[in-house]
Amino acid sequence: MSLDRTFLVLLPLLAATPALAQTTVTGQPATGGASSATSGGQQAVTRPNTDHAQDGKPASTDAVTTVKLEKGANSFTEGEARRRLEKAGFHDVRDLKKDADGIWGGSAMMNGKPASVGLDFKGNVAVR
Repeated sequence: MSLDRTFLVLLPLLAATPALAQTTVTGQPATGGASSATSGGQQAVTRPNTDHAQDGKPASTDAVTTVKLEKGANSFTEGEARRRLEKAGFHDVRDLKKDADGIWGGSAMMNGKPASVGLDFKGNVAVR
């Protein structure tokens, strides 16, 4: 049998073989038959209160006064923090600084009144 013919015979077998080299394991499976719910798997991420896909309206004053900002590693840039605060209904956002807890803070106006505002690492906006 020639080399070309051998290759043609083996080609369908190679194509049907699973691509094991492309499989990547990204963690250890739960032991003892535990599910992710009982093994301390990844926690759900809280959606920020600035997400208003249904009505397109900014958050109300009540919505931002009841939010508790959480400490954490905040990856928002100053510009992103400013845009999130503006999306939540604040105007004239100024003096934004990220504190030691990872919370962006500054001053802004809402409904014609000055407010001290904050943004945590989850994107939650609150009056401080």
